[in-house]
Amino acid sequence: MSAATTRSRTPDRLCAEAVDLARGAAEEAAAPGVVGEHEGMVSEGDRVVTHFFACKEMGYRGWRWAVTVARASRAKVVTVDEAVLLPGPDALLAPEWVPWSERLRPGDMGPGDLLPTDADDLRLEPGWTGEDEPPPNSAVSHEMADLVEAEDAEVTAGPPAELPAVPARGTIAGIAEELGLRRPRVLSRYGLHVAADRWEEGYGPKTAMAQAAPASCVSCGFLARIGGSLGQAFGVCANEFSPADGHVVSLAYGCGGHSEAAVMPKPPRVAPPVIDETRVDPFPLRPAADSGSVPVVEDQESAELGHS
Repeated sequence: MSAATTRSRTPDRLCAEAVDLARGAAEEAAAPGVVGEHEGMVSEGDRVVTHFFACKEMGYRGWRWAVTVARASRAKVVTVDEAVLLPGPDALLAPEWVPWSERLRPGDMGPGDLLPTDADDLRLEPGWTGEDEPPPNSAVSHEMADLVEAEDAEVTAGPPAELPAVPARGTIAGIAEELGLRRPRVLSRYGLHVAADRWEEGYGPKTAMAQAAPASCVSCGFLARIGGSLGQAFGVCANEFSPADGHVVSLAYGCGGHSEAAVMPKPPRVAPPVIDETRVDPFPLRPAADSGSVPVVEDQESAELGHS
C-alpha cells in the first residue's frame, strides 16, 4: 500500500476537529432545529473530511446532513466545501420513479385529461404509408406535378404521419380526408389482439355470468354487431337490464337477460260462450219443497218448541 493511499484513508486532524464549523454550515443550510447530533465522519482524501449530522426533519427518517470540509496544503485554516442532505443506510426513500405511461390504469382518465400516444406505439401502425405510387397520368404523380396549379393540387413528399400539417387539396391524403377515410394510424395486429384479450377478460365466456347464462350473445336479439375484423368475435350489448349494457362483449358471453332465455307465454284467451238452442233447461219459479235443510213434515217436538 502506497503512502498516498494511507494518507487519504487517515482523516486529517484539523479537518476532523472542525465539528463545530461543519455543524454551523449544516444549520445555515437547513431549517432551525433539524440538525441533530454528530454521527461520525469519513475521509474523502488528503485533508478532505465529511462530517455527518442526524436530520430531525419530518419525513426524512434515516437521512443525514453531510458537510465536507478541507484545508489547503500547509494551511491551518479549515474551510467548508459543501453541505448537502443525503440518505443514510436506513433512510426512508421514495419508491422508484415510474413513467406516467406505465402508471396509468384503465379508468384513471377524467374530463379534460389528454392521453398522447407514442410515435412507436405497438398498438398502432400507419394508416397510409404512401408506398403505393400513383400512376403516371394521375393528378398527384410527379410527372403531373408541373402541370397543375398550386391552388388546385399539391404533391406531398412523404406520408401523412410525417407531414407537419394536413396535406392540401388534390393529394391522395387530401381526397381521403374529404371522404372521411384518412387516418394517420390504425390498429396493428398487436393492438387488435390486446384489445380482444382485454374485452374477453371482462365480458367473455370464462366469466361467472357467462357460465350461468342460458345462452350466448351470438343468438341474443339485443346484440348490436360491429364492423371490422373484431366483429367476427365481438359485439355491443344493447339490453338496458344486462350488466354488460353498452359494453363490447364476446359472442360467447351471455347473461340472464338473453332475449330468448325466458319467453313470456301469452295469456290464455277465454273461449266464446256456446249457446245451444236445441235444448231446454227448466228453471222453476219457486224452490222445491225439499231443497232446504228443514224437512217438509214437521215433527211434534219441533212444533212445541216453536221451531219454524
